[in-house]
Amino acid sequence: MLAWSAVVAGIAAPVLRRPLHLPAPIVLGTAGLAPFGLSVATRRTPARDVSVCVLQMWAYFAAYQMPNDDPERLERRVHVDYPLRIDRLLGLGELPSVRLQRAFGVPGRIQWRDKFFIWPHWLWFFVPHTAVGFILLRHRERFPAAALRMYAVFDLGAVVYWSVPTAPPWYAALEGRMGPASGQQVAVRRMMAEYGAEFWGDAWGPLYSYVGGNPLAAMPSLHFATSVMAAHLLSEVGRGTALVGWSYAVVLGIALVYLGEHYVVDLLVGLGLTEGVRLAAPHAAPALQGVSRGVQALEQRARS
Repeated sequence: MLAWSAVVAGIAAPVLRRPLHLPAPIVLGTAGLAPFGLSVATRRTPARDVSVCVLQMWAYFAAYQMPNDDPERLERRVHVDYPLRIDRLLGLGELPSVRLQRAFGVPGRIQWRDKFFIWPHWLWFFVPHTAVGFILLRHRERFPAAALRMYAVFDLGAVVYWSVPTAPPWYAALEGRMGPASGQQVAVRRMMAEYGAEFWGDAWGPLYSYVGGNPLAAMPSLHFATSVMAAHLLSEVGRGTALVGWSYAVVLGIALVYLGEHYVVDLLVGLGLTEGVRLAAPHAAPALQGVSRGVQALEQRARS
C-alpha cells in the first residue's frame, strides 16, 4: 500500500505543483520516488520496466519544466552571452548558425532542405526511448545498464538546467544580444517555429507550450547528448543499428545548429556529458547494484 501511495503521489505532484504552489524539493523528491515505488509494488516484467522508465521521464519532465514556472525569474537568471562568445571563437569570428542559415536558408521561406532537418528534430522526442525499447525487446539482458545510462544523461542535464539556465541562439537574436553585422542586427531564424505554425496550424501553440515547456534550457543539448547515447547503445548490439543510430545523431547535430536551436558549444558539452556517463557507469555499478538488491528485498517483503 505504501509503495502504491508513492507511485500515485509521484504522478500527482508535478500536475498539482502550480495550483498548490508545491515547493520544488517536494515535487522532485516525490516524483523521483515513484519508479522505486512501482518496482516494490509489482513483479518485474517488460511492462513494468517500461512503466518505470515512463515514471522516470515524468520526474525528469517536471524537473525540466519547473524553472519556467516563474518565467520572469528565469529570464533574470538566464545566461545569454557566454555561449555566444564561445561559438564565435569556434566559428572563427562568426556564429556557425549564422553561417549555415546564410548558406542554405532563404529568408521568409521554409524549403525542402529545412524540413529535412526540422523533422529529425521533432522525431527526437521518440528516439532515445525507442533505442532503449529496442534493447528491451531484443536484448533484454542489456536493458538495465542501457536504461540507466540513458536516463542518467537526462537527469544530469536537468541539474545543469536548474543551476546554469542558458539561452539558445534564437533567443539571443530575439533579445538583440548578437550585435551588429554589416550595419544590421544579426538575426538567427527559428525555422522550427516557422514551419510548426505552418504545418500544425492552430495546434502548434498548445503543442509547443507543452513539449517546449522551458525555452531557456539549452546547455547542455540533451537532444544531442541522448541521441549520441542512443547511438552508443545501438552500436553495442549490431552494425545495422549502429549505422542508424550514428546517422541520426549526425543529422540531428547539424540540424540543431542550422535551425538556431543550439550553439555548437551546447552540443560539445552534451557530448561530454554522454561520454562522462559512459565512463562513470562501470565505477558506479557496485553501488547501483546495492540499491537494486535493496529494492528487490523490499519487493519480496511486500509479497510475503
